[in-house]
Amino acid sequence: MPSVVDICNKALDKLGQSPIASLDDNNKAANLCSRNWSMVRDEVLRDHPWNFAVRRTTLAADTATPDWGFSASFPFPDDCLRILEVRDMSTDEYQIEGRAILANATVLYVRYTRRITDPNVYDSQFVDTVSTRLAVEVCEALTQNNTKQDMLYQKYKESLLSAARSDGQENPPRQFEEDEWIAVRY
Repeated sequence: MPSVVDICNKALDKLGQSPIASLDDNNKAANLCSRNWSMVRDEVLRDHPWNFAVRRTTLAADTATPDWGFSASFPFPDDCLRILEVRDMSTDEYQIEGRAILANATVLYVRYTRRITDPNVYDSQFVDTVSTRLAVEVCEALTQNNTKQDMLYQKYKESLLSAARSDGQENPPRQFEEDEWIAVRY
């Protein structure tokens, strides 16, 4: 499995730059990779519901309650980057404010994208996608080439589409409940 340095070197390869041995190397490329890695990783994790990064959990209400509108506040899990689905089994009405979900419930069931810092967990498409996104981020500082940066950003968007197809094929098709809006047509 690749290390963070391997992923950074893949980004530098895309820019035609020399590889680094460590994020602590005393050169511009290592400094840029070190400074941008964690933010870029989290952005790419948020940009797509990667199957390897999705988790389900049950949230209990916080002791602090909202001043109005909802009866309970549910703090995000510490490793949560993006809420994907919220259920309380009685209503789907909720509101995300700050790092909490407001709802009229006593417990919530959520699916979310979690922050994963261990590169051994990353799948190969994520590695390619995050290295491309990192290359976009450091391109201007290392190459002063906006055309290359634009081309890499396009490749990044294509990588996300490819990941969506692959992740979608790994899961069975979802069956949606027929509600009155659909039933009235028949």
